Amino acid sequence: MSTAEQFHVDRVSPTYWRVTFDNGPVNLLDPDTVDQLGALIDRVEQDPDLTVVVFRSDKPGYFMAHWDFLADNARVAGMAPGPTGLNPYVDNFIRLSRLPVATISEIRGRTRGAGSEFVLATDIRFASEKAVLGQFEIGVGAVPGGGPMARLGRLAGRGRALEILLGGDDIPAALAAEYGYVNRVVPDAEIADVTDAFARRIAAFDKEALTGIKELVDVATMPADDEFAAGLRAFFATAGRPENAGFAKLLFQHGLQQPDGVETDLGTTIGTLRQQAD
Repeated sequence: MSTAEQFHVDRVSPTYWRVTFDNGPVNLLDPDTVDQLGALIDRVEQDPDLTVVVFRSDKPGYFMAHWDFLADNARVAGMAPGPTGLNPYVDNFIRLSRLPVATISEIRGRTRGAGSEFVLATDIRFASEKAVLGQFEIGVGAVPGGGPMARLGRLAGRGRALEILLGGDDIPAALAAEYGYVNRVVPDAEIADVTDAFARRIAAFDKEALTGIKELVDVATMPADDEFAAGLRAFFATAGRPENAGFAKLLFQHGLQQPDGVETDLGTTIGTLRQQAD
C-alpha cells in the first residue's frame, strides 16, 4: 500500500511553488514526513527555474502540530545519513535552510515542537494572529532534536531562546514577532494574499542574485552542522524514557493529537499538569 502524500505541490508558475502540508487531523510529523520532505527538497534543488516556495496548511488551527508521539523513532534513528552526512531528520532542516530559493512559512495555526523546527528552517515566517508556536519538549522530558537551540539563540537572543525552550510554553503570534521567532504578524483574513504577493515579487527577481544574497547571509547566521547533530543525539537519548511514559499517557487521556483536546493549549497545559503531578 502506498504512503499518502503529505506535501501537495501547486506550481503557481515556473518560479513559484505553493506547498500545502496535510497529515492527519492536526498535521503531525512522522517518519514518512522525513522521507517525503527529503524527496521534496531534492526536487527543489534540481529545478533550475524555481525561485520561491511557500509552505502552508489547510487544517483549521494547525500548521504542523508536532512530532507524532506514536511514531517509530527507531525507524528515524536507523535512517541512512543524508547529503550532509547527518541523520535525515536534521539533514532535511539544514538543506531546507540552504536551498537556492526563498522559503516562506505561512503560519495560521499551532506550530510546536517539530513543526516549530520546520518553520525555523525556512527563510521567512509570516504568522496570522491565530498562530501559536512553541518548543514544549522539556515538558515531556526531552531535548528538542531539530535544532531550535541552534536557531532560536541567533534569532531571539540567548535569554529569550532559553525562555522559550526551558519554559516550554505556548508563544502567541504577537510575542513570537516581538522576540524574532517570526518575521511579523499579518491579519488572518489577509495572510494568504500578503504571502502570495510577497512570493510573486520574489519570483520575478533574478535567481542568481537571490542565491548570492542567501549564501552571504548564511555566513553570518547559519549554525554549524555539528550543533544540529548534537541536538538530535540529545533527543534520541532523552525522548521516550520510561520515567516519562506515565505523563505521556496522561496527555493522551486529555486528547493529545486530537484537534479539540489538549492540543489547543498544549504548552500551557503541559506545565499545569506537571505541576499538579508534583
